[in-house]
Amino acid sequence: MRKKRERSWLVLLAAGLLPLILGILFTFIAAQRTEQRQLETTAEVVLNHAENLSDHAWDMVRQLEKYDPRACGYIGKDIQRIGSVTAYFRSVGLTKNNDVLCSSAYGQHPGTIEGMIRMPLPTPIPDRWIQSVAGTAGAPQRPAVLFFRQQPMGYGAFALVDGQYLLDFMHALGMPRAYQVSIQFNHGYRIETGHIAAENHLLFNSLVYRTTSARYPVTISIISPPSEALKAWRQVFLTFLPMAAILSLLFMALVSNWLKRRLSYHDELRRGIANNEFSVNYQPVYDISSVSCAGAEALLRWQRRDGEWVRPDVFIAAAEAESMIIPLTQHLLELIAADVKQWDVPPGFHLAINVAAEHLQHPCFVSDIRQFATTVAEKSLVIILELTERSLISEGQEVAEKLSLLRREGIEIAIDDFGTGNCSLSYLQTFELDYLKIDRGFINAIESVDGETPVLDAIINLSHKLALQVLGEGVETPMQLEYLKNHGVMFIQGYLYARPMSSEALAHWLTNEGRLPLVSGLSDDASAPL
Repeated sequence: MRKKRERSWLVLLAAGLLPLILGILFTFIAAQRTEQRQLETTAEVVLNHAENLSDHAWDMVRQLEKYDPRACGYIGKDIQRIGSVTAYFRSVGLTKNNDVLCSSAYGQHPGTIEGMIRMPLPTPIPDRWIQSVAGTAGAPQRPAVLFFRQQPMGYGAFALVDGQYLLDFMHALGMPRAYQVSIQFNHGYRIETGHIAAENHLLFNSLVYRTTSARYPVTISIISPPSEALKAWRQVFLTFLPMAAILSLLFMALVSNWLKRRLSYHDELRRGIANNEFSVNYQPVYDISSVSCAGAEALLRWQRRDGEWVRPDVFIAAAEAESMIIPLTQHLLELIAADVKQWDVPPGFHLAINVAAEHLQHPCFVSDIRQFATTVAEKSLVIILELTERSLISEGQEVAEKLSLLRREGIEIAIDDFGTGNCSLSYLQTFELDYLKIDRGFINAIESVDGETPVLDAIINLSHKLALQVLGEGVETPMQLEYLKNHGVMFIQGYLYARPMSSEALAHWLTNEGRLPLVSGLSDDASAPL
C-alpha cells in the first residue's frame, strides 16, 4: 500500500505538471510561429518598398530616354534639375556604351559607368541591368543601386538610387526587434542594417526568412535574434499561464478522484466481502429437449451498505485491476454453496459459474473448485465452469491440464460469449470442452433486416461437428427461440424464459414454473430490464 501511495503521488504530480509542460511546448511552437509571421511581415514591407523604388527608378530612366544624348550641352541643366528635385536619386544621366555623356551630379563627360560604380560592367552590357553596389565614386562609403538601360545604338540612360534611403527604411523597421535586414539587387552588394550578436540559448535559435520579388531581381533577408523568440515565447506563455494553472488544478482533481476510487476499490472490495454486501442472482437455463429448466447461471451482484448498487462490469474490472478477482471468486463460491443448501433441485441440475482468467491460472484454482464441489456434493449438481476465450489463450498447456483434471472429476467446461474474443478456432480442439455459449450479439442477428445469419450458422454447425452442446444466451423473442430450436440448439437463456433472480426467488420459481414448458410469447416480467 505504501508503494501504491508513493506511485499515486508521482501520478498526481505528473498530472499537475502535464498542463504546464504541454503549455511550454505549445507556447514555444506558437512563439516560433508568431516570430516567423513577424519576419514575413517585415520582409514583405521591405520588398514592397524596394519594388516601389524600382518602379520609380525605371520611370526616371524612361523619362531620361526622351532626351537626345548627343545634345548634352543643351539638356544638361534639365538633367541636373531632374536629379536634384526628385527624391531617392544620387545621380541620373545619359550614356553611350560605358561612357557617361552627361550627369545630374557632374555635368558633361564625368567619366565612365565603371568608374562611377567602381566595378566592371558585365560583358556584353545588357540592355536592362540592375545592380546594388557598395559605393560610388562620389560617395564611396554609401551603397547605391544602379538602374541602367541601353538602346541598340549604344545610347542609354541610368538612375543611381542612393542606398541611404533603403538603409534608413530598413533600420526603422528592424530596430524595434533588433532584426538584421538586408536587401540585394541582382546578386550585387548586400545592403544591410542591424547585427545579430552571438547568443547561446538552449531552446531558441536565430530565425531566418528570405523572400524574392516576382517582378525584379531583388532578394530580402530578415534575421531575428534568439532573444526576440524568447521574448515572444514569454509573452505567449504569461498569457497562457493562468489557464495552465487552472488546467493543472483540474487535472490534479480528476486524477486524485480517480486514484481515490482506484485505491478505495481494493479496500471497498475487501470490506464488501467482510460485510456481506455481495449476493448472487441466478438466471435459469431452459432445456428445449426436456421442455423444462435445466439449470441456472450464477451472477454476482454488489449492493453497498448505503444501498447503492455497483454495476458488475465496474466492480469486476476493478477486482481484476486490483488483484482482488481471486478473493472475490472464492467469496462467490462460498455464497453459492450457502444458497444451494436451501434449494430442492433434482440430481443433474446444472449450475454455471463464471471463472476469471487470473483465477484459472492461479495454483489455488483446482483446490478451490474441488472444495466447492465437495461442499455441494449432496445436491448432485452438474457444475459448469464458464470461461472466456481470453482464459484459454494465456498459459494454454497448463490450463488444458487443469481443465482435463477437473473434467475427469465430473466438472463440465463451457466457453462463454463465444465469437467476441480473440480465440483461435484451434482452441476448440485443443481444450476439452462441453458447452459453447453463443453471445447475444449473434442471437440478435436472427431478426436482422436481411434475415441472414452466416456467422451464427457457422458457429452452430462447428459446435455440432465438435460434439459440443450449444447454449444461446440473450434470447428475447419467440422468433429467436424457434430459429435456435430448428438449428439444433438445445439450451437457451434470456428474458424470454426468465430473468435473473435471488436464491429465494429461484427456489420458489423452480417449484412453480421451473418444470413447466416455455410458453411462446413474451411475458411482462420477461421484458423487464435487470
